Amino acid sequence: MEDKNETINGYIERITFRNEENGYTVAVLQTGGDEITCVGIMPGIAPGESIEAEGSYTDHPVYGRQFKALNVTPVAPRDEISLLRYLGSGAVRGVGEKLAERIIKKFGEKSLRIIEEEPERLAEVKGISLRMARDIADQMADRRDERTAFMYLQRYGLSKNLIKKLYDRYGLEVYRVISENPYRMVEEIPQVGFATADEIASKAGISIDSEYRVRSGFIYVLRRAGQRGHCYLPEKELAEELIELLGIEEDIFPALFENAMAGLAIDRLIVIRLHEEEKDIFLKAYDRAERFCALRLKELKENYEAVSDDAVIEAFLKSREEAGIKRDPLQEQAVKKCLHSGVFILSGGPGTGKTTTINTIISMLEEKGKSFVLAAPTGRAAKRMSEAAGYEAQTIHRLLEISGEPAEDNEEYRFGRNEENPLEADTVIIDEASMLDIFLFSSLLNAMLPGMQLILVGDADQLPSVGPGRVLEDLLESGAFDSIKLERIFRQDDESHIVTYAHAVNEGKHIDFTVKYPDFFLLEKDTPAVVQQYIVSLCVDVIPRKLDLKDSDIQVLTPMRKGDLGAVNMNMVLQKAMNPPAEDKEELISGSIIFREGDKVMQIRNDYELEWEIREENRISIRTGKGVFNGDVGRILRINKALRLMEVVFDENRHVWYSFDKTDELDLSYAVTIHKSQGSEYPVVILPLLSGPSMLMTRNLLYTALTRGKQCVIIVGSSRTVHEMTDNDYEGKRYTSLTERLS
Repeated sequence: MEDKNETINGYIERITFRNEENGYTVAVLQTGGDEITCVGIMPGIAPGESIEAEGSYTDHPVYGRQFKALNVTPVAPRDEISLLRYLGSGAVRGVGEKLAERIIKKFGEKSLRIIEEEPERLAEVKGISLRMARDIADQMADRRDERTAFMYLQRYGLSKNLIKKLYDRYGLEVYRVISENPYRMVEEIPQVGFATADEIASKAGISIDSEYRVRSGFIYVLRRAGQRGHCYLPEKELAEELIELLGIEEDIFPALFENAMAGLAIDRLIVIRLHEEEKDIFLKAYDRAERFCALRLKELKENYEAVSDDAVIEAFLKSREEAGIKRDPLQEQAVKKCLHSGVFILSGGPGTGKTTTINTIISMLEEKGKSFVLAAPTGRAAKRMSEAAGYEAQTIHRLLEISGEPAEDNEEYRFGRNEENPLEADTVIIDEASMLDIFLFSSLLNAMLPGMQLILVGDADQLPSVGPGRVLEDLLESGAFDSIKLERIFRQDDESHIVTYAHAVNEGKHIDFTVKYPDFFLLEKDTPAVVQQYIVSLCVDVIPRKLDLKDSDIQVLTPMRKGDLGAVNMNMVLQKAMNPPAEDKEELISGSIIFREGDKVMQIRNDYELEWEIREENRISIRTGKGVFNGDVGRILRINKALRLMEVVFDENRHVWYSFDKTDELDLSYAVTIHKSQGSEYPVVILPLLSGPSMLMTRNLLYTALTRGKQCVIIVGSSRTVHEMTDNDYEGKRYTSLTERLS
């Protein structure tokens, strides 16, 4: 039962709980000598701060008497005691309890006025320099302004993390942005969706047919298309999506659309290309990336000098044959073509000899004194490349020396290696090239000068990149560069049924599940609950016991994120079974996810600012760097609630500390989508396959999933679903123009 509304004042003694996503807080409030439990939305409020809370008292059946705050406003400390507690709480960097006491002793009840109006006088206190005095005043002002902005923006239902991004971007201008044109946020902050800006605009009274709204929707639709893999949208399709998004009457829409398109083109935010009398609409960054890739690829092709002639190459291959290395005609042809080409593409499925061919090319380059570097889009792919080639391979991000700075237009990467500081190698060899999106490829080419050689290795039948573009397929389709597709399967012994069946699926042939092999079999199950039960048993008991593997060697791959067998729900099921709650394991609630020490996690977006370090066994740091990227997999080592930090160790022994407000960049990874698994291999892959939308349950999705397994692939579900996926050769169209530009 709640009492009538009233207002209370006090300072935060301590915080006992806070949901980092929405700012819901349980705090102990000191007011008039009494301790009151105060609950409500209080993002950014810290111990020692004074607040004014409007609300009512209520009796909680478990926690007793509480004050339920409907509105919370930060206020300046009202007396010496509250100011002392605030300054001594650590809220102001560089000021501890002792220094706070000296400030209060010197200025008494005038302390707050001195800090705000005459901060230089703080230098009269022992231990405070003039520079430190100004810093204290600046921090106090910044904290006050930020808290006020947090409270103001919270009324729009925004998460704490998004509010922080808005305040970091706009500062005190955020009030004007919200009241005049909240749609600016969609253009300037990628994390802000159109729906969020639209809701704010509605509350601010902005018209549904506002020029700002149409323009913002235009950008949002193109950006959303980029998330689906497109580099542009045809004008007609863009208009259809936009009118559906905006809900504007069709009779007034054409004029609004034309005005928005013209204005965005004049402002150089979009590029309009005429194509067969149709208009293709690009965001500026996408057009620039495609144009640059086409230009630099042509320069690499035209300016390359062959490593050696055919006679020398033939003699080299003959010497390898005499050393006991088998010769294959198609692989030999690939070696010869490659060594004559400035841009060369080697494609083929698993077990077709791509690694052997690349190793032969590397040996020839070494013999000719040519320098080379090896790289792949992900850490796991780079590790596999290193093991196969016997030379160090890096992620493309590390090869290009990611700078950690935000890009100018939020679409493109920024690296230390570029046209002014190019890569120092004659040849660049990239594995898993099907994962290259147009922006990463553009950045790679920007670090290569005409005269250098580019070798791309990949499987064009796998899923395309998560990011925009279809680089490998576009290059192959253009016919502009030398390429060889290896098709003969060399790994056909009793231990490679995974490879055999993967190729069968890729050719549209059904798998015979009546025969079970130790490395490939299906458990026929017909309900999600039973599928879950068997997967838990496999992960927790059967596989670790029979194959002597760790849980980190087992990966559940799902076609989708949502649903009973989607990644979200399967992570909850598997976390409960594989890493249950325990007294000695700290936990953190972040949004809808419970993170627990020992959990497997995955980074779900690129973060160029996150710092990592590689340590020796004695915890001494031997290397540091910046950047954790979408798809990186790690494990939670510890959660420190006092410091509000979580430590995660990723592949290559990279240790990263996440502040609690950064944990929205992580997801549990006991189960991941097949899309997220690209570039990775796992000793054991488990696939829950029962049903799903036909546009998703496709042949190349199944083929990609099967090729992720190294030692064993287990399908739990329906053989009928597997056969239907094999028959479904649907591939969603991606709008790209790289092929056309190359041709």
